[in-house]
Formats: sequence, C-alpha cells, structure tokens
Amino acid sequence: MRKTLFMFVLLLIGTWTWAQTPEIVSRQRALVRVNQTSKYLLIPVQEQGINATVNVLGTDHKVVQTFSVRLATDRIDYYVPLELNGANSLDFSVRFGQNGERTIADLSCWKELKFSNTFDTTNREAFRPVYHHTPAYGWMNDPNGMYYKDGVYHLSFQWNPYGSMWGNMTWGHSTSRDLIHWEAQSPVIWSDGLGSVFSGSAVVDKDNTAGFGAGAVVAFYTSAGASQMQSIAYSTDGGKTFTKYAGNPVLTLNVPDFRDPKVFWNEDIKKWNLILAAGQQMRIYSSANLKEWTYESSFGEGYGSHGGVWECPDLVKLPVRGTGQSKWMLVCNINPGGPFGGSATQYFVGQFDGHRFTCESAPEVSKWMDYGKDHYATVTFSNAPDNRVIALAWMSNWQYANQVPTMQFRSANSVPRDLDLFTYNGETYVGVTPSKELLALRGAKVKAPTETCEIVVDVRKNTQLVLSNAKGEEVTMTYDAAKQTFTMDRTKSGAVGFSEAFPCETVAPVYGPLKQLRLFIDKCSIEVLDTDGRLAMTNLVFPSEPYNTLTVKGGKATIYEINN
Repeated sequence: MRKTLFMFVLLLIGTWTWAQTPEIVSRQRALVRVNQTSKYLLIPVQEQGINATVNVLGTDHKVVQTFSVRLATDRIDYYVPLELNGANSLDFSVRFGQNGERTIADLSCWKELKFSNTFDTTNREAFRPVYHHTPAYGWMNDPNGMYYKDGVYHLSFQWNPYGSMWGNMTWGHSTSRDLIHWEAQSPVIWSDGLGSVFSGSAVVDKDNTAGFGAGAVVAFYTSAGASQMQSIAYSTDGGKTFTKYAGNPVLTLNVPDFRDPKVFWNEDIKKWNLILAAGQQMRIYSSANLKEWTYESSFGEGYGSHGGVWECPDLVKLPVRGTGQSKWMLVCNINPGGPFGGSATQYFVGQFDGHRFTCESAPEVSKWMDYGKDHYATVTFSNAPDNRVIALAWMSNWQYANQVPTMQFRSANSVPRDLDLFTYNGETYVGVTPSKELLALRGAKVKAPTETCEIVVDVRKNTQLVLSNAKGEEVTMTYDAAKQTFTMDRTKSGAVGFSEAFPCETVAPVYGPLKQLRLFIDKCSIEVLDTDGRLAMTNLVFPSEPYNTLTVKGGKATIYEINN
C-alpha cells in the first residue's frame, strides 16, 4: 500500500524483548507479569488456534480491560499489539475439554510473546486495496459514526484490534479531506460494563441541543452485552476523543436484535429523529435534546425482504431528478436474505413526516441498492457539505468475510457514492453515482488494465467485457439491453475455494438503456456503476496475478491509470 493512503497510528520500526515465561496457574490459565516500561505486548495469533480470554490487570489488580484473542498453538499467522498503559499483569484463560492431557503450557505462543515499543504495520498483503479505505490491521465490518466537520470526513468502523476475524467490537477511526485518502486515527469508543460497542452514528450538534457544547460531536452506538441498549458519547475536541454520557443507556427495549441507531436532524419538525433496527422492523423516535427519546412508529411488517435480520438502517431525504420534489428513502440492511445469498442493502422510498414513514411501493416489492455480493451495512455521512448525501458500505459478505484470503487485515469500504432518486415505469429508485472526488484519481490513458485502474466503457445494446490474466482467471460482464440486465460472473476469477458461497454470477436489472459504465478495479474488488446512476454492482475478486487483458465486444473501453 502506498504511504499516501495511511498515516499509521503505530510506528513501523523498533526494538523488542522477549516476554518472561508465563506462570502456569492451572491447566487452563496462565499469568504474564508486566515488569518493564514497554508500550506494547505483541501477542502471536493463529486464526485456527485456541481462543483465549485475556484480563488486563492494573496496579491494584483490578480488571481494566477484557478481550479475546486466538493464541498461536503451533504456528504464527501474525502478531497483534496490546497497548499496556501501566498494566501490572495479564491473565490468560482458555477452555479445554475435561478429558485429555493438553494444557495451556503446551501452546507455542509463549515462546514468541514479545514486549516492544513499536508495532510494524507495513503492508504485507497482496490484496490490500490502494484507493479504498482499509484498517491498518485487524478486522473491520460496518462503517459507523460517519460525519463531516471543519473540512474533514470522519469514518468510524466496527473494529477488532486483536485479530483479523470478528470479535472485540470497538469503534476504529479514520479521517479524510477528500473521501479517498484516509489517515488512521486512535480508536474512539471502547467496550465497557454495558457491553461491546456495536454499530451506530454521529451528528454535529451545532446548536448545543444536548448541552455538551455548541458544535459537539455526539455519537450513538449500541451497547451489546447480555441485551442490546443504546448509548451516547460526546466529543468537544472535533472528534479526537469521546466521553461516555453518565446517563447511559439512553434507550432500552426488551427485544432481541435492538441495535444500530442512526440519528439525524429533521428540519421539517425542528427535532432529532432516530431510527434503529428491532428484529424484523425499524423503530423511529424523536427528541429535542438527543438524550430523551419518544417512540413514534415502526416500519417493516410485510414489506420487502425478510430473509434475515434487519439492521444498520438509515433514513434520508433525497431529490427526485427532474421534478423539483423530494422523497424519503429508508435504508434497511439485511443478513441473510440478499438477492444472491448472504448480506445486502435493501431500501424503500416514500414519505416521512417526522413521525411515520409510509412506503409508496407495494409491500411485496424489494429494491436493492447494489446487486453485487459485497456491498453491505450501507449508511450515509451526517452533515455532508452542499447538501450531498454520500454513502459508504462494507465491501464484503457475512457468508465468507472471515475466510477471505488476507490476514494482516480483513475488509475494505466501497468507493464513496452520491445518492439521489429517479423514476422509471411508475416506480422510484435510488440513483447511485460515483462521488466526484473519484475523478481526481484519473491518470493517463493506458492500453491494458492493471490491478488498480478505472475503465470507462461506452456500451451498445449488447456489450460483453472480459477481464483476464495469463493464469486463465477471468471475470465476465455482460449488458443485455433486450433483457434490461447487467451480469457479472466471478466463478473463474481466481481464488474462490475458501467458501462455497463465493463463486457466483450476479445479475442486476437496469432501468432504461445504459450509455456508459465506470469500472473501479482495486487489487481485490470490481465496482461497476453507470454514469447515470441506474446500476451498481460490487464484487470481490482474488486473482493469483492481476488481470492485464480486457476483451470488449459491442462497446468501446478507455482505461485510466490511478494517480494516488
């Protein structure tokens, strides 16, 4: 990865010392004492290793942090850093079956445990994207707490700092001035006694309605413990650090899967609205002060796809092209239940009066924001400039997200996309257009595709595109004007055997004739959007070598290198 993409929080070089031999307390428990001033303990991880619970004990032996990590048993896949912050000792515990002779002392990790003042985050992954946001290391899923303030876009995300598989959910944090080049920042919200920190949103409270100060950033997140509750935290330093509200939780309900609050100021009613997922429905609330919430209504029963859990909602007001009018779009991410299996983003269009959302389509109609396999947890930035509605998604699928062939990190975000609405044959659909910032990436025209490029294709009634390499790996894309469909086949795209759900063909409807396509290719992903915003399809690919040949039938392609 080019250095311009990340300003890593952690240093890249340094010295280290071996940690002392752990004290074996029992067959399933070991104690590591911290008797020096190193900044980090580097823990060896094996993804198929034994899962351990780690209690970090302070100088008074109180537990100051708890997390889980997959300890190396016979090989090391990678290291993860634990910032010690004055820790006195670390209590590792594992669970073995009652029978057998295996003990915690047998694990190979103890021979490779290291104290260090630095942690090397130099990219070592062939599939790390160049112009998409990724975490410096560790696991990432849903984008969270997205807002714009003082010329900076803030992106938080579900992050596991102790491994590249799901777990230990906290809010990682990155910032950007152009939606393309992201700088890693310190994580902003950690778990506490109420539970792990699940998905949510953030707003800029410019009028000090909550009493935390004019311009304070207020974050809303799900505290996920034995039950799920909604909590808030606030920042008075522009989003660098957050203080958790003493009155947490601010919203509770005795239902499972009660999570992912999205908050926004509704100028129509001069109040804040909050929408969140509650099982198979979305619940809507209102508030004058961001702390006390009044239930307004629910939406979802009988509408759209219900093949899985509803989560990660959004509710935004969008202009309808060529009408001078606006409508509301309710975003509903669902897992499973997507059109090609696993997770996907559906949406509904209608009217919202601050109290109740009314869908204009028939209940059985399902609309999808992106017809690929790898576009989920889509949400929009709060407070975006020029009244833009800018969306980002998690570029993966729950069917195989933990198994994709990377280890230093897992998952990226989609390219940013601006949203509006258009009508076709009596229905209103979301328009998904590549954000204008992506144009700045265009470099010189080149004759052949590379692992990071943009391809612009002027299409005819029937157009076929094939990206391929010398290994015989290929991705075939077909536009059929008569059927009004666009298809992408990745069954022969490269590494596909890590999950039986990965090799597939995805098909999207197109609403009217397509004129021009834009393909964004970046190491492990292909995103296809048309210039008029009537088509979006996102799929991961893992070729053993970059696609360097493009075959076009029924169209004309221009390939641009990426300047980043």
